[in-house]
Amino acid sequence: MGLFDKLFGGGKKKVTKETVETRGVHMPDLNIPVDEKFTIYFKKNGGKFIYCDSFQEISEALNNIVQENNWDNHPFFAMNPMLQERFAKENIKFTNNTNESEVFFTTCEHLIAQNGSILVCSNQLMEKKLHELPGNIIVFATTSQLVESIGEGLKKIKKKHGHSIPANITTLKHFRATNENSDDFLTYGSSSKNLYLLLLEDL
Repeated sequence: MGLFDKLFGGGKKKVTKETVETRGVHMPDLNIPVDEKFTIYFKKNGGKFIYCDSFQEISEALNNIVQENNWDNHPFFAMNPMLQERFAKENIKFTNNTNESEVFFTTCEHLIAQNGSILVCSNQLMEKKLHELPGNIIVFATTSQLVESIGEGLKKIKKKHGHSIPANITTLKHFRATNENSDDFLTYGSSSKNLYLLLLEDL
């Protein structure tokens, strides 16, 4: 299976290439489902999206990413022990030193449909800033993490953590080089990254 076989989704979640290419950034969203809207804007941001029905497909997609980028002998920088444990059977080496890696492997808090961004915080980044991370990022997420807006995502974080709200909340949004200045305070000071999203269906 090729790396981009599921770039526009799969099965009932499939989003046509025509839909992605013909809808403009400023066109009304109307009643577009959250998952479809996220896919449209995520791709416009330059992200690479792979939808998977099972963890086996996640494993295959991850292997394809490694092979196509020649990362076989490159350790992945990861700060989440549970993520490392879940992918322990994959042919991947991990490191906790950013200087030893070209790839940051992480989870996220939420996927934001309104602008195709990925909401992260200190649970994923610790105290690191985006510019301190490797230029390549692979995000493992599930469909239950999709939300309509940044505000909704922040409310869910607050509800989940109560008074112990995590720090370093920001969004990953620029997935290719750009000269455009962002007016989004959550992306202020961020740098463009080459980003893959492995999205697992869990609903």
